[in-house]
Amino acid sequence: MGCVHFSFLLPSVKHKAPQIPVLRSKNAQETNIPFPAVTFGPTDGRGPEGMDRRNHGAHGGGKIRIGVCVMEKKVSCSPMEQILERLHAFGEFEIIIFGDKVILEDPIESWPLCDCLIAFYSAGYPLEKAEKYAVLRRPFLVNELDPQYLLHDRSKVYEHLKLFGVPVPTYAVVRREHPNQELNYFIEQDDFIEIHGKRFCKPFVEKPIDGDDHNIMIYYPSYAGGGMKELFRKVGNRSSEFYPEVRKVRRDGSYIYEEFMPTGGTDVKVYTIGPGYAHAEARKSPVVDGVVMRNSDGKEVRYPVLLTPTEKQIARNVCQAFRQAVCGFDLLRCDLGEARSYVCDVNGWSFVKSSYKYYDDAACILRKMFLDEKAPHIYTIPAHLPWRISEPAQPSDAVRNREQGTVGIPTQSEELRCVIAVIRHGDRTPKQKVKLKITQEKLLKLMLKYNGGKAHAEAKLKSALQLQDLLDATRILVPRARSGRESDSDAEVEHAEKLRQVRAVLEEGGHFSGIYRKVQLKPSNWAHIPKSSGEGEEEVPSEALMILKYGGVLTHAGRKQV
Repeated sequence: MGCVHFSFLLPSVKHKAPQIPVLRSKNAQETNIPFPAVTFGPTDGRGPEGMDRRNHGAHGGGKIRIGVCVMEKKVSCSPMEQILERLHAFGEFEIIIFGDKVILEDPIESWPLCDCLIAFYSAGYPLEKAEKYAVLRRPFLVNELDPQYLLHDRSKVYEHLKLFGVPVPTYAVVRREHPNQELNYFIEQDDFIEIHGKRFCKPFVEKPIDGDDHNIMIYYPSYAGGGMKELFRKVGNRSSEFYPEVRKVRRDGSYIYEEFMPTGGTDVKVYTIGPGYAHAEARKSPVVDGVVMRNSDGKEVRYPVLLTPTEKQIARNVCQAFRQAVCGFDLLRCDLGEARSYVCDVNGWSFVKSSYKYYDDAACILRKMFLDEKAPHIYTIPAHLPWRISEPAQPSDAVRNREQGTVGIPTQSEELRCVIAVIRHGDRTPKQKVKLKITQEKLLKLMLKYNGGKAHAEAKLKSALQLQDLLDATRILVPRARSGRESDSDAEVEHAEKLRQVRAVLEEGGHFSGIYRKVQLKPSNWAHIPKSSGEGEEEVPSEALMILKYGGVLTHAGRKQV
């Protein structure tokens, strides 16, 4: 499931947790939150000086009070309900929901007392007010409040991630004090922009600095047809739209520009519950075609994925960097010469939707957090999860039980974790490879054209347009007739023969189709030359390794195999 599990977590079954009696602030308005309303009684008179931080967190009733100081819309969402119900089922906690009226209108001095506090920002939430309450009452915070200000500014998020060694895409920031402000460090051309001398070739991504603005643009190069794709929060079954006529970037505000990271059509969402647990899910990227894949229940289709050890460490670092125990972030898995993962967004408090296993894990881990902080002397690992109840047997189960003489004995339902398939393709021609070192300026410039102008990055040529550019270059560099000069060394002759072989493979079939030809260009040596501006030097590749891979075409027998 892509999770790092604690040893006390038990296998999951699909179930429903019992409804919990939740204490409400006496000033809280009635809402549609499905918890039975219980009046919040008079406080026990303890002020901030009377609230012990550890070992005596539970008040006179013997239970630890968990304050839920978030907007009611967030309390009533299904994941929050599921987890709060499970926490209450342990019998060690009282859940106190503050309510919108208390949060927005009442002074913090009259807010309910609690031992542990769940508080996080959402639209309309008074974060500064909640911060003052935490200073006054000093409860244990699941998510620290001060770092949540960072999440409102994408540039600060990236800066903070870099401080903790978390990989982020290459980026640059453009700040404008008013719309259409001219900036001397910003240059825009047809297929690239330059910010403080750093060049971003299309395709590149444009994100608003404001973390609450989710209108993100991707600009495409002219050789791919140009245009712009707008990504946005899901509207119906759409998550992006393509505008072929838009070529210029926005100039109405402040933006982050970053290199476009190819991910193979998927995005990975990661959800932490403390630094030791991370759940990951993959979904279809909105970059693909903008159509949201939904299941029969109308929910977006997501698939659990396994995180690599490096990605698990990234999750731990993100959780600790922002001091957000419950935290969601977006991970880009891409292969630009080497497989790496990059964090492109941090969302703060986020829950997985529709995963009973995740709800079980979250409740167990949060319980451990609360008891470790407030009553470590009473912490025990539960023999079973208290909210588990028997489910009605399905017809097929009932028949099976009746045949086995076990009618009436509750059975646990099973959860499909993965499907393993072994698939073989049809007979194909052998795959072959040609390697040669190149120093010709024309081929080196071609590599820079398709690797974003980066001196140390490799280029992968797969599309018909890219391979055609390479074929044109090899035709110029290699004449069809062999020179036959006696002065030619064996190395020169071998190099020319390899270039002819590259040309022959690229010319095969008369057109480019299928996936059986691709070329990698990897820089291997570099030289320093003066910059065009005359200020200082820049590094450029002087030699590269070309690797042509071809073959793997279906044979005559392979075409007939089913």
